[in-house]
Order: sequence, then C-alpha cells, then structure tokens
Amino acid sequence: MHVHHLPATSTAAPADAITGSAWITPLAGPDGPSRTRVDRVQFAPGARTRWHRHPLGQVLVVTDGTGYVQREGGPAQLIRSGDTVRVEPGEWHWHGATDTTPMTHLAIEEIPADGRRTEVGEPAAVPAVTRQLLLDQQLPEPRLVGHVEVRRITIAPHHSPGLHVHNGPVFGSIESGSAVYQIEGEAESVLMPGDIFYEPESTRIAQFTAQDDGVTFLGYFPAGPGETPRLDLVHPS
Repeated sequence: MHVHHLPATSTAAPADAITGSAWITPLAGPDGPSRTRVDRVQFAPGARTRWHRHPLGQVLVVTDGTGYVQREGGPAQLIRSGDTVRVEPGEWHWHGATDTTPMTHLAIEEIPADGRRTEVGEPAAVPAVTRQLLLDQQLPEPRLVGHVEVRRITIAPHHSPGLHVHNGPVFGSIESGSAVYQIEGEAESVLMPGDIFYEPESTRIAQFTAQDDGVTFLGYFPAGPGETPRLDLVHPS
C-alpha cells in the first residue's frame, strides 16, 4: 500500500491533444501487474479534447463543473459533477468543458501491455444544438391534461412545506441551491442544480427542506380541464 499525502504536480495538457487550456494531474500509474492509470484533468471553459480513441477504453468520473462528451455517430451529451462515462475500447469520442463553465474529471484507463497508445484525430466542435433526455416518465394511468402550469418556486433556507400531497402529478427541475427531498417511506436524497424529480399524483412528500443556500426550482403541473394544481398539507393523525 502506498499513501501519497502531497498533491501531485499538474502539467499543461499537450496542445496536439487538447483545444484550449487544460491541466493534467497524474494520480496513479501502472505498477507491477496493474496496468491502470488515473489522471485528474481540469478543463478551462471552452477547452476540450480532440477526437481520440483508447485501445482498451476509458472511464470518466466528473468531479466538478459541467461539460460535454460525444461518441462518433451520437449526439453531444451534457455531463456534470457526479456523472460517470464509460467509453468502449476503440470508440472515437471527445470530452471537455462547456463554453462558459470549467470541468474537472478523473480519467481511468488500462494501459495495454503491448504498448499500443491512444490515437488522436481531428479537433472537436460542440454542435450548435444539443439535446439530452433527462426524464421519460410513464404515468401510472392515462390522464386528461387540459393545461400545464410552470412555476418558479423558491424556498428559504431551512424551510419546508411539511408533509404534503399534490392533486396531480408534479415534475421539477432544480435551478439553484439545494434541498433534502424524501417521499414518505423512502430514503432521503439531496437535490442539486440540474437534478429533476417526479411526484406521482397524491404521493405523500415527507420533506422538501431547503438547505443553507435555499432552493429555487421549476415545477411543472399537468392539470385537467378546469383543474387548479394544488398542494395539500397532511396533518399527522
């Protein structure tokens, strides 16, 4: 076992592999029978790799910021902190930061014993339009929808509406801040910017408690003709 207490040294990514500014910090390299290499790569806004492919594939773990990844023949997909990407062996792809935000990820790959190296191709460009499916939620039963209300809702720090239900399904997307979220009978989770949630009609929501920074989210309320979306508090019996 080897424990490294001092931070490793970062170096600028090679210009023939990266467009823009990026820095690589080696964290672990092949040692003995292990052929695994782990690097931390920090992309400045607008920086991205060229198209490339790895003989044995690669795993990316986003630890900070927001960026894109794209495989040959597929759309550019948005990735953010907490996301994991598995790249198949020999798959042409690229990854990097968005034009306005930095991104940091861990790059984990096995180095071939026969000396084969990563193949680098042309510079990558983010398409003018990107699409990412965030949720494809089937409702438990068909529901007549006459209109959809979209509300921007802000909850002050440490405040919660308490145990409640909605008279229709609710879809939500966190814009800023964070909240502890729990459906009654299920485990707690923390909703962060970019997270989405779905509440089936009449589901008891145990808590939606804003944390220190409060929380703002968009709520989408499909409603029937003449129906007004409503939140009803549930009083303990």
